[in-house]
Formats: sequence, C-alpha cells, structure tokens
Amino acid sequence: MSNDVTLVLGATGNTGRRVAARLRLRGTAVRAASRSGQTPFDWFHPAGWDQVLRDVAAAYVVPPPVPGPVHDFVARAEAAGVRRLVLLSGHGADDWGDSPFGLDMRSAEDAVRGSALEWTVLRASNFAQNFDGHPFRVPLAAGELALPAGAVPEPFIDVEDVADVAAAVLSEPGRHAGRVYELTGPRGLTWAEAVELISRASGLPIVYRRVSPAEYTAMLVEEGWSEDEAQHLTEMFVLLERGATAWTTDDVATVLGRAPRTFEDFVLRAAAAEAWRC
Repeated sequence: MSNDVTLVLGATGNTGRRVAARLRLRGTAVRAASRSGQTPFDWFHPAGWDQVLRDVAAAYVVPPPVPGPVHDFVARAEAAGVRRLVLLSGHGADDWGDSPFGLDMRSAEDAVRGSALEWTVLRASNFAQNFDGHPFRVPLAAGELALPAGAVPEPFIDVEDVADVAAAVLSEPGRHAGRVYELTGPRGLTWAEAVELISRASGLPIVYRRVSPAEYTAMLVEEGWSEDEAQHLTEMFVLLERGATAWTTDDVATVLGRAPRTFEDFVLRAAAAEAWRC
C-alpha cells in the first residue's frame, strides 16, 4: 500500500478532533490517534509508534507536555516514509527568551524544523475555547475568573480557525513548506475585557479579579493541580505580561483567504449553548 494516510495526533483533543473531521470531509484518509482513541498513541510508549506511522504521508503533531519525545518521533517518521509534518506550537515562540514556559513546544519545533521532511509550524495564540472548556469554564460558571493578567492584551484565536488552517495546510502539499504561521485573532483583548464580554452575552454576573502569580499557583494547587502543572500555567501568564504574544498577524487570512473569527463570534456561540450556566 502506498503512503496516502494523514495521521492526526491528539485526535480527541481541542484541535485534533476538529482537524480530523475537516480532513474526512475533504475525502482524506485519516488515522486519528490518541491515548484514549481507537488508534492508540502515547508519547511515553514509543513501542507503538511504528504501527501508527505505517502508510502515513503527512502528520499533524500536537507535542507532549515535556521536551524531547518529538525528536525521536520525527526520526521514526522519516524512517517510515512520512513526507510532511504540521506542528502545533505557541504564538511568538521566538520571543519567549529565558521563560521556562513552552520548553516542550520549542523542543518540538527544533525537532520538526531540523528534519529532512517538508514541515509547517502553526503557532497559535491562546484559544478562545479555553473559556468554555478547560481550564476557565468552571470558575466562570461560578461567577469569577481570577488570573495573574493585567492590561497586556491577548489576541485570542478561535480553535475553529486553527483547525481550518491545519486542514488546509495538510491538504496542500508544497504550498506551505518551511513556513511558520503565527495564528491570532483579529485584535487583542485583556483578560478582563474578555470576561466582560462573556458576562454581557450570557447575562450572568461574572467578574474578573487580578491575582499575583504566587496566589494563582496556590489557587490551582488547592483545586487539585500538581505543583508542576500549576507552575507551568502560571509561567505562561508571567510570559504574557511581558507582551511577547500581544501582537496580531494576518496569517489566518494568508492561508484561508478570509479574516479570523472574532472573540465576540465565539462568545455568542458559547452563550447560546449556555456554556457558563451551572
């Protein structure tokens, strides 16, 4: 059998399940792989990787939360005859400097960009859907979102746009080779402004409260997060406060030929679905 399958890793996650659905609608043969899906894939059990990579032409890669494994995966992919890789990473990764946040994504970028394969990197801003899913839906539904974020805006990207871009790139061999796309929404909003829009559209009395990084880490640990997980998320907010990811781009339009969805578009859909009602 010739290599004609597109592998989607993280296929039960935020972007993976959307990318897989779009590819299927295009008539693409998809192998949807994840830890909990029908095709098992685990970054920490490489013995099963070769089977997952069999007959694969292109792969959508959502990296694991630790540096390292993507280097081994890329070597296996090359040996298996994979021709193209599309990697999900984080907005502005070149500007993260000495931040301990995102070492996993930067390691994955090094692996993919240093390979002999055709590659494309999709660097996405924070997802709008984090507000109606993990980790912000529960505190919003309770009436208050407390974060260590102030006046620096974030250009939230709709995850549907990320999936649209990924599916397009995976379906267009050659056109996006060696490109790094910075995927953002059309404008930046502070986290307080985002919460205000959610409160207004939902009709619920939801408020935003700024806390210190130390307070936020302690809050997450009290909620049951591990110390490492809590510190990692806190470090993201410390990085955001530097302004390293506040800028917007036209890269969604470059790939799709249309503007990205607005944060208000997301809020209206989520409010109509009563996402923040207990």
